[in-house]
Amino acid sequence: MKYPYPLFFIILFGILISFSSCAATGKWNSKATATTIAYKATESKNPIKDYAGNYVTVVYLKNLSFKKIGQNSIKKDVQWLLSQGYRVIELDYKKNKNAKALKINEDIIAINDSISAGSFCNLKNCSQYKSYVLFEGYRIARDVSYFVDDPTVYNTPEQYTVGDSLHMDIIYPANPKVKVPTILSFSYSNSYANYDQEKGKLTDAYKDQRVNLAYTFGGFNDSFLEGTPAHGMAWAIADHPKYCPWGKGKPINGANDTYKSYQTNPDAAQKVKSAVRTLRAFTNKMGLSDKIGIFGFSRGSTAGSMAIGDKEVPALENAGFNVGVSDAVQAAALGPGVFDYTLIYDKTNDGDKNMELRCPWIWGSLEKNRELWESMGSYSLVETAATAPTLFFYNTDDDLYYQDQIAHLKNKLDKLNVPTATLVNYGKGHAVPETAFALNTLYSFFKNYLNPPRLIKNQNE
Repeated sequence: MKYPYPLFFIILFGILISFSSCAATGKWNSKATATTIAYKATESKNPIKDYAGNYVTVVYLKNLSFKKIGQNSIKKDVQWLLSQGYRVIELDYKKNKNAKALKINEDIIAINDSISAGSFCNLKNCSQYKSYVLFEGYRIARDVSYFVDDPTVYNTPEQYTVGDSLHMDIIYPANPKVKVPTILSFSYSNSYANYDQEKGKLTDAYKDQRVNLAYTFGGFNDSFLEGTPAHGMAWAIADHPKYCPWGKGKPINGANDTYKSYQTNPDAAQKVKSAVRTLRAFTNKMGLSDKIGIFGFSRGSTAGSMAIGDKEVPALENAGFNVGVSDAVQAAALGPGVFDYTLIYDKTNDGDKNMELRCPWIWGSLEKNRELWESMGSYSLVETAATAPTLFFYNTDDDLYYQDQIAHLKNKLDKLNVPTATLVNYGKGHAVPETAFALNTLYSFFKNYLNPPRLIKNQNE
């Protein structure tokens, strides 16, 4: 052997490179720009995985066509995400003129749909319920505890006897020059305790399902929250307050599935108010302003509506975390939801049959227990003009009871001179706003009341 040492080191160097290299590159088809853009997928040295063994992932949109709020370098923020255990997939828009507000929502939808299908950037193992789209300059505080659940409220499963912590994710600007407001949403995908019969124990299989793509962002092409940074805002998403499968839940010694398709108070309102207080308590740590908006759709609208009213109820204000911090919100956009359970018998065959049948099982007859029934909905928490300005959105071909609920609550707000607005027939059926016009209506409403910083002059959206 004439050159043993050089050959040895060449081989060794090649092996070391193959083991230390953890980035993959390629091209991705952007709908927003109508071009292919470069991506770079980098694995963390200490990756975190979800219960199914898939990688917790951040898709990081960089070099967009508007001002970056966070002052850190992109490299620094990406390295921070990697140090936290995230797989980071950077999409480089190279300041393309269409990498802007509203157009970028098209890519947010495409990214979530692709991750949900297990095909984004040739990666089949991105987490289906712990993957996020982040804009340059933003970081994430994941799994922030906002309330400890009481297992005796829904009693599902029966082996669940010690309450789990409910969580939220907060996406905030890193080292910003100015403070930004935050939009908080309560998921319309439920997290819950699970008892594995084969293992004979409780598992984490269904915890932290608030961004389960099949039931939220991917399943409904919902890009509103993840698109808020393009409008100078931060966002947060919390576990739905009903901590059990949506079609289940029963009172102690009550019938199975008594709570099928609805939530109960004071539990729901306590959790919602504690979530708002917890988010506000983080404002100074995360470069957030004191202004908070609520965005709610479906069961998330029912939950989120608990935050808009101004009535003070000690049992609600003094439960959970950060008692004493304000739980007021400054604006809300609420989609189809349930705000007053006393309305469910006003019409028949309008989509709320589960509630018509089951609500009396726990609350008694409406005729004899009207005050109790009223306390179950957010309508009762609206008292004066100090209630948050609210935009309502719905499609008229959705279940009819949603229109009745919205009309009822809006009428009360109007009589109190609370500012309201409506967005109607932006799509089909039970759906979230998806088009540029509809999304702009929502973002503009929040901008009016939350006053985020402008990202470009004379912004044309």
